[in-house]
Amino acid sequence: MAKRLLILEDGTIFEGKAFGADLDVTGEIVFNTGMTGYQESITDQSYNGQILTFTYPLVGNYGINRDDYESITPTCKGVVVSENARRANNWRNQMTLDEFLKAKNIPGISGIDTRALTKIIRKHGTMKATLANAGDTIEHLQDQLRATVLPTNNIEQVSTKTAYPAPGVGKNIVLVDFGLKHSILREFSKRKCNVTVVPYNISAEEILHLNPDGMMLSNGPGNPEDIPEVLDMIRGVQGKIPIFGICMGHQLFSLANGAKTYKMKFGHRGFNHAVREIATGRIDFTSQNHGYAVDRDTLPDCLMVTHEEINDKSVEGVRHRDFPAFSVQFHPDAAPGPHDASYLFDDFIELIDAFQAEKSKSLKSHSISKSCR
Repeated sequence: MAKRLLILEDGTIFEGKAFGADLDVTGEIVFNTGMTGYQESITDQSYNGQILTFTYPLVGNYGINRDDYESITPTCKGVVVSENARRANNWRNQMTLDEFLKAKNIPGISGIDTRALTKIIRKHGTMKATLANAGDTIEHLQDQLRATVLPTNNIEQVSTKTAYPAPGVGKNIVLVDFGLKHSILREFSKRKCNVTVVPYNISAEEILHLNPDGMMLSNGPGNPEDIPEVLDMIRGVQGKIPIFGICMGHQLFSLANGAKTYKMKFGHRGFNHAVREIATGRIDFTSQNHGYAVDRDTLPDCLMVTHEEINDKSVEGVRHRDFPAFSVQFHPDAAPGPHDASYLFDDFIELIDAFQAEKSKSLKSHSISKSCR
């Protein structure tokens, strides 16, 4: 098996075995602590432009199947594992991880100490890294790595270019695509919602013209401050229909209301992050994948914190005090991961019902008062 090198921005070099596609790539290196769910993680568009390290020692043992895609065309840059399973064994298995990465043109490296790599990332923070085949000189590869400027148009790369429907017979939901996971569509499908997926750069007027019952702001990659034009859209919609934001959607919703975000040292990426609901004290184990977070100290009076991470106390959820709108940093769609927080989709549907009932009541009282004059 051919050799492949993993070169970090801090000068560290790991030598391992090549698998997957045969090409050199550069991206931001991050780690995921999940024990399963590698297919969902690799196909999650929130990993756009990133080299994804799995801390669990054996990856690929149950292969790849048709059901666990979170997007059809994954855009993560590369995959790093300690051991790539030579044979996959599962009743749903259709191809090996190696075959899948070759088909999707994503290079991988195995046979390296992922625990040592994770400790470096935890100590120094996420950084640029290169996956390269042995052959070129180390000095040249390091020079190229230092000279590489990572793109900032991640959301533009992964968002849909045209609107498309996911038909249903229930509530009409506009889903703004910043890099959405298919599991969000699955959750709405379970609730029979009629979903219209729209590009990230849609205007508030265009959304309201669709006459939706509610708006979902999806997950997505990169820095939320890279798409300031979206904030005007959110401000133009909030108060007129209920809003639910997830991950990137949570950060953008908070920014639109005056909060600030910051880049975390190494982010939250895994499926066992404990989150406390402040009102009840309830603890949910959640699926998370984000490198930015909302700064608690900058939250405006109109936003109240509803959830927090129990380890680092970072903000995991907010709710608007005046409008029917809330958001969470974690993934209640949970693919992969625990389904503790999937009830939030039901809360969103109930919020829509309550908003429509209140709207109907005020219209009724207004028409009665007019007829009494």
